[in-house]
Amino acid sequence: MARAELMDFDQALEMFEPVLGFEVHVELSTKTKMFSDAPNPAFGGNEITEPNTAITPVCLGLPGSLPVVNETAVRYSISLGLALGCQIAPSSRFARKNYFYPDLAKNYQISQYDEPIAFEGTLDIELEDGSIVTVPIERAHMEEDAGKLTHVGGSTGRIQGAEYSLVDYNRAGVPLVEIVTKPIYGAEHRAPEIAKAYVSTIRDIVRALGISEARMERGNLRCDANVSLRPRGQKELGTRTETKNVNSLRSVERAVRYEIQRQAAILAKGGTIRQETRHWHEDTGATSPGRPKSDADDYRYFPEPDLLPVTPTPQLIAELTAALPEAPAARRRRLKQEWGFSDLEFRDVVNSGLLVEVDETVAAGAAPQQARKWWTGEIARIANAQNAEPAALITPADVAAIVGLVDSGALTDRLARQVVEGVIAGEGTPQQVVDARGLAVVSDDGALIEAIDTALAQQPDVLEKIRDGKVQAAGAVIGAVMKAMGGKADAARVRELVLERAQA
Repeated sequence: MARAELMDFDQALEMFEPVLGFEVHVELSTKTKMFSDAPNPAFGGNEITEPNTAITPVCLGLPGSLPVVNETAVRYSISLGLALGCQIAPSSRFARKNYFYPDLAKNYQISQYDEPIAFEGTLDIELEDGSIVTVPIERAHMEEDAGKLTHVGGSTGRIQGAEYSLVDYNRAGVPLVEIVTKPIYGAEHRAPEIAKAYVSTIRDIVRALGISEARMERGNLRCDANVSLRPRGQKELGTRTETKNVNSLRSVERAVRYEIQRQAAILAKGGTIRQETRHWHEDTGATSPGRPKSDADDYRYFPEPDLLPVTPTPQLIAELTAALPEAPAARRRRLKQEWGFSDLEFRDVVNSGLLVEVDETVAAGAAPQQARKWWTGEIARIANAQNAEPAALITPADVAAIVGLVDSGALTDRLARQVVEGVIAGEGTPQQVVDARGLAVVSDDGALIEAIDTALAQQPDVLEKIRDGKVQAAGAVIGAVMKAMGGKADAARVRELVLERAQA
């Protein structure tokens, strides 16, 4: 794929005003699917890996099968709408969205169109410098997910060049809420940052509500990023592109920046932007054309005849409103105070997108500073090297367990880094990695004294130097002992024993 010509980002913003819009799809963690009693693969307890096993006649669109609305999915959708500051419709209905869906056997999607469950909201997001941007929410509506196509043959894994395609209907019918923003104006140079912060805030909200795992790398949360440019001073909006299913916070930021630079280069030469979907390529950091983007009329929406309207009672809405968690911005302020972090320390956590992981690690028993150190340090380093999200590599519970082993003296930081690598490599729990690799700190004073005596025999003048007040001379012995013990000795304890020998 040839990379498109790009304009310098700053130059692009001098000539054009970016207008953003986002469609974020959230898979709900209900036990069963949206319209059938098939198990939901997005639910944490359903470990379904074999294709086409989490299905019913409804999932397959078989004649005579009828959908039934999942009550829990409705409750989750209302909760999310409330958290987004939306009004909840006293009556909403489902509609059929007609389109060629090779991964939805009935060849239409049950969604919501002109009567969504939630509408007209706003969401405050916080940027890296602490400034607040208010994003207008047009709607949050319920729908079902499509299945998954696997394209076999070819070199890219995409349909182009493939010999044939396989369809897995396990995901077909998984409950979704699609959150659609209104056009976002005034983003300017901060457009990529706003994109990342918006999706991050959505992720924090749905996790706090407990309605989705929101694992972007697993597709639990997916973002379609809409970008258009208009010349400075022009009122009419430019033609938008929709970059589909971007699956990491970093990629959302990069995709928005790339589209601004790509579109600006075309427009500056007098070209036109095609209204289309585009695919994001993580490996090249570029987008490529998808299909022409359809408008609502093209989908021939009409009311779903097999489902009644959804009419939540005022009592239900009051109950769900009372159960809402604190807003993300308020939560961040509380956590910063509880953890005792400096502004810089807390900003590092927020900017890394690891606030939830650090919070869950603290909840699992780790000290806040230790949780911050491991997530933003070693784990983030490995994730960057693997081009992966840190949360996809290791769980907060495992990080807390590693911190506990360090705090107990069973591991040094150096050994703990090896344990992190082992857990990420799939070698088991932290304790299993310690046992299998033999990484536990040597705590037997007898073994340490034997190693110290060996080191002192090779450096007989060290004890005299220490006795003469040159305590730093102990460093040579400590280094020799640590090397002899393969890094498994507690350096502080070795130092204590060396000094004791000098006083004997």
